[in-house]
Amino acid sequence: MSVPEPNAMSPVERRAAFSIAGIFSTRMLGLFMIFPVFALFAEDEFAGVTGMQIGIAMGIYGLTQAFLQIPYGMLSDKYGRKPLIVAGMVVFMIGSMICAVAESMEMMILGRAIQGMGAVAAVLMASVGDLVTEQFRLRAMSIVGITIGLSFTLSLIAGPVLASWFGVRGIFWVIAGLAVAGMLLVKFAMPNIEKQEFQREAQAVPSQFKEILKNKQLLRLDLGVFVLHAMLTAMFIVLPLSLRDNADLDVLSHWIIYLPVMLLSFAFMVPFIIQAESKGRMKHMFVGAVATITLVQLAFVGIENSFWTLFSLLLIFFTAFNLLEASLPSLVVKLSPADKKGTASGIYSTSQFLGAAAGGVLGGYFYQYYGYNGVFIFTAVIGAIWFIAAITMENPLPLSIASVPLGEIDPSSVKEIEQKLLSYDGVYEAVVLVDEQRAYFKVDRKIVNESALITYIEQSR
Repeated sequence: MSVPEPNAMSPVERRAAFSIAGIFSTRMLGLFMIFPVFALFAEDEFAGVTGMQIGIAMGIYGLTQAFLQIPYGMLSDKYGRKPLIVAGMVVFMIGSMICAVAESMEMMILGRAIQGMGAVAAVLMASVGDLVTEQFRLRAMSIVGITIGLSFTLSLIAGPVLASWFGVRGIFWVIAGLAVAGMLLVKFAMPNIEKQEFQREAQAVPSQFKEILKNKQLLRLDLGVFVLHAMLTAMFIVLPLSLRDNADLDVLSHWIIYLPVMLLSFAFMVPFIIQAESKGRMKHMFVGAVATITLVQLAFVGIENSFWTLFSLLLIFFTAFNLLEASLPSLVVKLSPADKKGTASGIYSTSQFLGAAAGGVLGGYFYQYYGYNGVFIFTAVIGAIWFIAAITMENPLPLSIASVPLGEIDPSSVKEIEQKLLSYDGVYEAVVLVDEQRAYFKVDRKIVNESALITYIEQSR
C-alpha cells in the first residue's frame, strides 16, 4: 500500500475536497442562475408586478439562509453531516419546484425563501474539517472557494442561455435537478465521515458571538461583505433591463457581455491579488477595490449606458468585485482570534446573506420609485459608507490559522505550552484548549513548516 507524499493530499482527501466543491456548486448555480433574467421574466409574466416584489424575490433567499445556516451546523453535530446536507438539498429542491410552478409573485417569493432554507454551507465546511487533515485543510477550502467563484461566473452565462431554451420556469426545473445532483454527490462521491468532531475552525460557537461582535476589525469585514452582496443583488434588479433597453440585447444575447467580462475580470484580478498577498499591500488593494466599485455605481448614473459603456463598467466592476470576494474571507482568517475562526466566519457569512436580502428589498424599492438611477445612487451611497470604514482598517499580516491535537493535557501546563508555541519562529498567537486537547495558533506559512512545528511541540512536552 503506497503512503501519500507528505506534501500531497490523500485520495480520500482529494475526493472530499472536490465532491464538497461540487455540492457547493450545484447550490450556487441554483441560487444565481436567475439573477441575469429574473427581472425581465417577472415583468413579462406577472401583471402589475412592482420593483419591490422583484427585489424581494431575488434577495429573500439570503434572509432565510442567514438565520438557518448556523442552526444547520449545530444540528449536523447531533444528527450527522450527510443527513443534514441531504435534508438541505431536499428543501432547496422543493423551493425550486415551487418557483417553477408559481402563479403569482407571492408564491415565487415563498419558493425563493424555501430555497434559502436549505442552508447547508456551514455543514459542508464542517465536513471539510472532518475529512481533510489540518495540513491540507486550507488547500481544500481553497478548492471549494475557487469552485464557488467559477459557479457564480457560469450562472451569469448559463441563466440567459437556459432561459432562451426552456424559459425561466425551465431554469427552476433545472435548478431542482441540480439539487438532485447534489444529493447524488453526497451519496456516491462524498466520502463517509468515520470520525465526526466539532470543528472550531469551521463552526460557530454561540458563547463567542459577543466577543467577535465587539471586534472592530472583523465588524469592518462584516459590513464589507454585507455591502458587497447588497450592491450585487440591487444591481441585478436593473442590469438585465438596462442591457435590453440601452444595449439592445435580447435575453439570449446577454452572455455576449457576461462571458468576456467575467473571463477578463478574473485575468485582470490576478496581478492585484499577487500585489496584495505577496507584496504585503493587502490594505492598499482592498481599499482601492472598494473605491472602484463605488465609483462604477456613480458612472452608471452619469454616463450614457450604451453597449460598450456597459461592457467597460461591468468589466471594471467585476474585476474589483472578484478581488474583494477573494480577499474578504482571507482577511477574516488573518484578523480572527486563533480559536474563534469558525464563529467569525459564521457571522461573516450571515452578514453576506443579510446583505443579499437587504439589497433585494432596498434595490427594489429604489427601482420602483426612482428608476435605474435610484438603484445606482443607493449602491454608490452604501459603497461610500464601506469605503470610509475600510480606510481605517489595519494592514493585516499574512497569517493563517491552524491547529494540532495535543493528547492529554495537564491544565497546569497550558501557559507553558502556549509560551513554547509563541517562541517558535513564525507563530504569532497560540491558544491551548484543555477540553479539546488541541492547540490553535496563527502562523506565517512562509516561515512555518507545520510538520516541523508538530514535531517541536511533541518533543518539548
